[in-house]
Amino acid sequence: MHQLSARRRSLILAICCMSLLIVSLDNTVLNVALPSMQRELNTSTSGLQWTIDAYTLVLASLLMLAGSTADRIGRKRVFMAGLAVFTIGSLLCSLAPNLESLVAFRMIQAVGGSMLNPVAMSIITNTFTEPRERARAIGAWGAVIGISMAAGPLVGGLLVEVVGWRAIFWINIPIGLAALLLTLRYVPESRAPHPRRPDPVGQVLVIALFGALTYAIIEAPHAGAGTVLPFAAVALIALLGLLRYEPRRPEPLIDLRFFRSAPFSGATVIAISAFAALGGFLFLSTLYLQSVRGLDALHAGLWMLPMAAPTFLCAPISGRLVGSRGPRLPLLIAGVAMTAGSVLFAAFEAETSDLSRLAGYVLFGIGFGFVNAPITNTAVSGMPRAQAGVAAAVASTSRQLGQTLGVAVIGSVLAAGIGSAAFAPAFVDAARPGWWILTACGAAVLVVGALTSGHWARRTAERTAERLDSTEVLQAVGAPGRG
Repeated sequence: MHQLSARRRSLILAICCMSLLIVSLDNTVLNVALPSMQRELNTSTSGLQWTIDAYTLVLASLLMLAGSTADRIGRKRVFMAGLAVFTIGSLLCSLAPNLESLVAFRMIQAVGGSMLNPVAMSIITNTFTEPRERARAIGAWGAVIGISMAAGPLVGGLLVEVVGWRAIFWINIPIGLAALLLTLRYVPESRAPHPRRPDPVGQVLVIALFGALTYAIIEAPHAGAGTVLPFAAVALIALLGLLRYEPRRPEPLIDLRFFRSAPFSGATVIAISAFAALGGFLFLSTLYLQSVRGLDALHAGLWMLPMAAPTFLCAPISGRLVGSRGPRLPLLIAGVAMTAGSVLFAAFEAETSDLSRLAGYVLFGIGFGFVNAPITNTAVSGMPRAQAGVAAAVASTSRQLGQTLGVAVIGSVLAAGIGSAAFAPAFVDAARPGWWILTACGAAVLVVGALTSGHWARRTAERTAERLDSTEVLQAVGAPGRG
C-alpha cells in the first residue's frame, strides 16, 4: 500500500470509528427501549432477553470468521458488505411487526456487525504503520466505545419518548450509508500476505456451542427439562468437539495453544466476566427504572449517565496506565469498583434509595471504564505479531459472549424469581440473586486480574509465544510443526 497522507489516514480512522459507533450504540440504545417494546409487542422477560442476545450471540459466533475472510478476500470488500447488511438489518428492525420478526432482523443486523469491528481494526493497523500513531488511533477507536456508552441511554431515551422505540434503529441508517459511501471513495483495499485457511467445522461447532448454551439458559425458567436438556447436551458435545478437533488442524479457528499463556486465558475470563456484568447490570437497571419506578425512557436514560460518564472518563486513564505501568493496576481498580457497585445492590438494596443507587452506578461505571483497555492489551501481549489479530478477535468474541451470557443468566434468574407474581412488587427480591451473580463477576475480574498479571503469568506468555513462533517457522519451511 502506498503511503497515504495524514488527512486521508485521519479520514479512514473516522470511517472505521463510525462503524464501531453504530455497532456499539445499538446495544446501549436498545436497553432503554426494552419496556416500550415489551408493552407494544406484548412479550415476556425471555422475549426481551432474545432481542439483545440474538444480536450479541450472532456477533460472537461470526467475529473470527469475518476477520479471517476479510484477510483472504479483501478488507474493504468485507467492510462494505458489513455496512450494507447492518444498515438493511436496522431498517428491517424498525419495521418489525412482532417479536419473532424483530429477533430475526436483529440477527441479520449482527451478521453485518460481525464484518465491521474486526475488519475495521485490521484496516486501522494497516493504515497506521508507525507504532505511536497506531497507538493513538486505537486510543481514539476505544474512546468511541465510551461515547456510545455515555450517549446510548440518553439518545435512546429521547428517541423512545419523542418518536417511539422503532426510531432507535433509524439512527443507524444515515450513519451506515455515509460510512458506506466514504469507504467506497477513500479506503484502499488490503489483504493479509498469508491469510488463514477457512475452518468450517470449527465455525459450525462454535455456533452450536454458543447458540445451544444461550437457548438452554434463557428458556430454563419456562420450558421443561425435556426441552432444555437436549440443548445443554448439544452445547456440551460442541465444546468437546472443539477441544478434540481444533488442535489437529494446522490453522484452527481457535488455536487452543493460546490458552497456555496465563495473560491470554486471564483476558478471556475477564472479558466474559466484565461484559456479563455489564449486560446484566443494564438489563436489571433499565427494567427497574421503567417498569418498577415508572420513569419514562428519557428519565431512565438520564439515570444511566452516572454509570456511563465514569466509563467514558476512566477509559483513557486506563489506557495510559496500561501503557506506562502494565495491566495489573487498572484490572485491580476495575475488579474492586465493579464488585463494590454490585454489592450495594445485592446486600443493601441500593435501587430503593436515590443516593445509594447513584453511588452504585458511579462505582460500576468506574470499574467498567478501567477494564476494557487491559483486556485487549493482555490478550495480545507476548503473542507473535502474526497471531496478534487472531488473539484480539478471541478477546472481542469473549466480550460479546460475556454480554450474551450476562443477559441470559440474569434474565432467567429474574424470571424464575418473579414467577407468576406481579412484576413490580416482586422485582427487588427477585433481582437480588442476579445482583449477587454480578458481584461474583466483579470478584472474578479482581482475582483473575491479580493472578494473571504478575511475573509468573508473563513467563507463561513468553513460553507460549516461543512455541507459536517456532511452529510458524517449521510450517514456513514445510516441516510438520507440532504445538
